[in-house]
Amino acid sequence: MLAIVAPGQGSQTPGFLSPWLEEPDTRRRLEVLSEAAELDLVAHGTTSDAATITDTAVAQPLIVGAGLAILPTLLDGAAVTDHVGATTGHSVGEVTAAAIAGVLTPEQAVVFVRERGRGMAQASAAAPTGMSAVLGGDPDDVATALERHGLTAANINGGGQVVAAGTLEQLESLAQDPPARARVVALAVAGAFHTHHMAPAVDLLAAHVADLTPGEPALPLLSNADGRAVPRGTEVLRRLVAQVSGPVRWDLVMQQLADLGVTGLIEIPPAGTLVGLARRGLRGVETLALKTPDDLEAARRMIAEHGTP
Repeated sequence: MLAIVAPGQGSQTPGFLSPWLEEPDTRRRLEVLSEAAELDLVAHGTTSDAATITDTAVAQPLIVGAGLAILPTLLDGAAVTDHVGATTGHSVGEVTAAAIAGVLTPEQAVVFVRERGRGMAQASAAAPTGMSAVLGGDPDDVATALERHGLTAANINGGGQVVAAGTLEQLESLAQDPPARARVVALAVAGAFHTHHMAPAVDLLAAHVADLTPGEPALPLLSNADGRAVPRGTEVLRRLVAQVSGPVRWDLVMQQLADLGVTGLIEIPPAGTLVGLARRGLRGVETLALKTPDDLEAARRMIAEHGTP
């Protein structure tokens, strides 16, 4: 079985879309999504600098738009259900996955993340907050340390990686007093995502989705909340809204991918982060980070070998 996974915020790098936009159809799709998002995603994916694309309000539509513009190129015109057995995404990548599964159209997805990004940027501006990766250490020791410093485990990624979120003062205290045998690495993000600090963005998104009519998932769409496949489009929307202030349980997502019998996993652009986690958490599963068009030949071989007929 083949899974397509979509990365979250922080995966983008300056110019990552440049090689993809040499293909006219990909450029055209991204231009359509740029209009929907009210952002020049072509420019942000090719010429914008790191500071610009780190801005939450830019990063989220860029990441989602890039994945959805490139997916048809990967599938070479085939329907997703012809080959893909499951889909999921990390944090904002879960919105990409919802569009892959047919719950949202690509245009609805980039508008949703435009509002998500704006709401989260506004919430982040209310107080100086951030996130740090805690690498290694005993899980109980890590949990105790986060509680001691008043931090939230915003992402539990598996493979000995937990992302702590809270105020910058709390994160500095953690860096000075880390768990035993663990390393703390500050992340280049604009706020304490997936915590109570994002409550204002939840309210904004709840109002936005009240006018949306979602489709039903055409294939298993695994939720960040608990790793389970969500069978109804309305429940997918509810979870996408709640996810903004709730933790990402990527460890449970990977466990569910294993339980489903996934044998191949392709991460769509901007790719690399989730494949790194899968190599530690999904032993025996073939993985590919689709970074440039040079990776398409290997990706299509994987589709032929792992894809469902």
